[in-house]
Amino acid sequence: MATQNTTFKLNTGAKIPAIGFGTWQDAGAQEAAVLAALKAGYRHIDTARIYGTESAVGTAIKHSGVPRKEIFITTKLWNNSHHPDDVEPAIDASLKDLGTDYLDLYLMHWPSAFERGDTLVPKDSNGKMKTADIDYVDTYKAMEKLVKSGKTRAIGISNFSHSELDRLLKETSIVPAAHQLELHPWLQQKDFVEFNKSKGIHITQYSPFGNQNEIYDSGKNMGKLIDDPTLVEIGKKYNKNGAQTALGESSSQETYVLRLLCFDAWRLIAWGIAHSHSVIPKSKTPHRIQQNIEGDFKLEASDVEKIDGLDKKIRFNDASSGFGYNFYSDLEGKK
Repeated sequence: MATQNTTFKLNTGAKIPAIGFGTWQDAGAQEAAVLAALKAGYRHIDTARIYGTESAVGTAIKHSGVPRKEIFITTKLWNNSHHPDDVEPAIDASLKDLGTDYLDLYLMHWPSAFERGDTLVPKDSNGKMKTADIDYVDTYKAMEKLVKSGKTRAIGISNFSHSELDRLLKETSIVPAAHQLELHPWLQQKDFVEFNKSKGIHITQYSPFGNQNEIYDSGKNMGKLIDDPTLVEIGKKYNKNGAQTALGESSSQETYVLRLLCFDAWRLIAWGIAHSHSVIPKSKTPHRIQQNIEGDFKLEASDVEKIDGLDKKIRFNDASSGFGYNFYSDLEGKK
């Protein structure tokens, strides 16, 4: 199945590829994974300071032979660098590790601040997070200067609530180019998504497969999103009508089975793209890296509507208790 190489236009005029390659977790495997992704055709790489994968991403890009100008690189400011004086040194460190002199997109990873310093996750003797009283608006204003200096071509946010975003828009100068959110058929946040879009903010979906990731404790005592009967039904329809076409030149039983297993994943990726969102699936397995990018195809309107009907308002990623901050206070899925 061929990819359409879909892109979307940001409010800066730049184009962001619809499918990005996520590099969260498995830091030791990311150099090989990113190299495989670039060879498979990905041109949007998503990383973050806290992931510990920026150096691996930079090395993979260097060895890939793909020109830097053809790759859209996103990384994220971490919570221990929210003080305005720490923002530029933070992006400088990321640029050095990535082996580039500019970013395509720099996101504030969370609106919450940790204690300043070199420790990424500072905790006291009781294991409680050491937070800091630093206003995310001041942090963002420092990020705005990075656009003017050319160190990043766009800035944005991640994991903001409606009220936090509303205040940010009122008190800063640059409208975020993108907002990265947990978004999947079981957490669609339709009103909030439309609010973002009404302000010219592009949506990027993280955790597009919902509770497929075992790190989410809240998703362990229920079935997997990817096994939802509606998704399975849609997958079977596509299997029946297009499995041999999807197999391309290969007709081996092993490849066939792998393709069948990924049909639901394709539906989830294609569903996000159908709503004009970027989607950032992740994998360290070469065949799944290849199969995920094949999710960039046109999903039939009837299937988009069926998946739209799956919303359960279930949020799997809420770091409030661990970070000492009340995230998503006015958003769907908040417990």
